[in-house]
Amino acid sequence: MVKRRISKGISARTNKESAEWRNEFVRTFLERDLPQLGVNILATTLRRFWTMLAHYHAQTWNASEFARSFGVADTTVRSYLDLLTSALVVRQLPPWHENISKRQVKAPKVYIADSGILHTLLNLTNLEDLNGHPKLGASWEGFVLKEVIRRLGARREECFFWATHGGAELDLLVVRGRQRLGFEFKRTSAPRVTKSMRVALKDLKLGRLDVVHAGEETYDLSGGIRAVALSRLLDDLTPLR
Repeated sequence: MVKRRISKGISARTNKESAEWRNEFVRTFLERDLPQLGVNILATTLRRFWTMLAHYHAQTWNASEFARSFGVADTTVRSYLDLLTSALVVRQLPPWHENISKRQVKAPKVYIADSGILHTLLNLTNLEDLNGHPKLGASWEGFVLKEVIRRLGARREECFFWATHGGAELDLLVVRGRQRLGFEFKRTSAPRVTKSMRVALKDLKLGRLDVVHAGEETYDLSGGIRAVALSRLLDDLTPLR
């Protein structure tokens, strides 16, 4: 039901029609769907939490910061997060821990699962609004993350992010058996190899690191690192086996 209603928003003929569909989805999801599942949290409370979460899209979860804003315990806001995750409208990307000497981030990254709903929660009604918003890069990251996972056919339990307190990070790590694939998402047409990429490639013992970008071509960047055009994802990214 949720996916069907969102698909109507995607197939809308105008931006205005799409925005109306998405706003209606958010309202009915909170006021009708969740109560039918036995959720007794006020719709206004969850709407406020969901909207706040949209402003943290693609960032590491900070329970204490959310708890202070709501004036409740950390465990309460964590229950809100888990509720929306279970309802498939939020994605939690868990951290990967490697047996290395570096201090690593232990909290998950959070994403609004659907880009259109993200833009609705941020009150972005058209491309011009999005291009002028500080969450433009995060919106790109969340969209490409979802498309890469779908193309690979990766399961939720196979997907992670990785970060150290020293600044090294990886947007997506996919682990299946002995396979380890790394992905970075850059909203640029000319991505470059960074120190962080080299650290991730070495420390995580990646089979390959792909930098998915907004350009038109796929090409090698450095040993084990290549630039992959989002427009060529179906051609240049092979599903997992």
